[in-house]
Amino acid sequence: MLNYKLKITLYEMKIQLNKPWLYAACLLAFAACTSSTNQNKTTDMTDSTAAVLPAKESFQSTIDGKKTDLFILKNKNNVQAAITNYGGRLVSLLIPDKDGKFLDVVAGFDNVQDYTKGPDTYFGATIGRYGNRIAKGKFSIDGKEYSLATNNGANHLHGGPKGFSRVIWDAKQTADNQLELSYLSKDGDEGYPGNLNVKVTYTLTDDNEVKIDYLATTDKKTVVNLTNHSFFNLNGIASGSINNHLLQINAEEFTPVDSTLIPTGKNEKVEGTPFDFRKPTAIGSRIDADHIQLKYGNGYDHNFVHANKKSANLETLAIATGDKSGIVMEVLSNEPGVQFYGGNFLEGTHTLKQGIKDEFRTSFCLETQHFPDSPNQPSFPSTQLNPGDTYKTTTIYKFTAK
Repeated sequence: MLNYKLKITLYEMKIQLNKPWLYAACLLAFAACTSSTNQNKTTDMTDSTAAVLPAKESFQSTIDGKKTDLFILKNKNNVQAAITNYGGRLVSLLIPDKDGKFLDVVAGFDNVQDYTKGPDTYFGATIGRYGNRIAKGKFSIDGKEYSLATNNGANHLHGGPKGFSRVIWDAKQTADNQLELSYLSKDGDEGYPGNLNVKVTYTLTDDNEVKIDYLATTDKKTVVNLTNHSFFNLNGIASGSINNHLLQINAEEFTPVDSTLIPTGKNEKVEGTPFDFRKPTAIGSRIDADHIQLKYGNGYDHNFVHANKKSANLETLAIATGDKSGIVMEVLSNEPGVQFYGGNFLEGTHTLKQGIKDEFRTSFCLETQHFPDSPNQPSFPSTQLNPGDTYKTTTIYKFTAK
């Protein structure tokens, strides 16, 4: 309306004043005003809607005598992933939604210092040596018992107080879309036997896949179960609850747990229970059901059995869909199980990227894995790694939109 009135005023000035020099000056002022208005409008739209990556400088520090940094991976579709070598963590992942708008779908902090404070939150972390829980922090190999830290009640969780999620990995960016991380976990590290050489490779493919390849070798018999602990919200990390996300998990069984979240050792069928995600189902549709397993986990925090052993091929373990964004995440792996965690222990105590809080059930995890407490469960697929053998596994998080 302002521009329309200005045009009328200029026209009237030309007719009534008949002063070309004044008219020309007014035209120049009008053009400058219009250009400035349009420019400001474009900038404001961009600033208010586009997801951005954290600043590299916020991750450039020295921890435990080693330098940390943030590495940016890009593909031809302008998808970007940010990874820090502190804990091998996926910090941000910018994915286009159904309208082409880029959203950050991975929860985490915008600086490295916040990852180091207090008990580990595991946001985006590479987990090892053993992802998930080991009962009472003990296991045996060839009759010899090994004792680990008990950092989750009476149990050992995610490799201990300083597992792989809190070490500084050696990093080498081999291409615009690929990062190699390596780490030597020495014999006795967190109580585990053997010198374990580990390499984790992140690749951002042109099919909008985050591909994670894990390799490990040891000089002594040990147990290994590596995974990634990214917290996802496919509507964007500032969008609130994930309870309306649709989730499909290709599993006929899950591993029920006791009150300390250690598997009982006997799998149960998902059919007829709140754990049946064989068809796409809203995450929160049965979250308040009267079921003892939901009470133990304060919701979903359970391993779903895709197979009884590691597969030779990558298979689809789960598919999640953001109800608002239309972003679809397919989880493929050759691991036999996937832990679905619904953010039940998030309490809003941490300030994350974009100034949001990690509120209750505002993000979820799908951690590909061997089963919890496998070293103490003879019926579960083995997690033992012997000298001369190579631990090798792959997980892919593939993103589309509809």
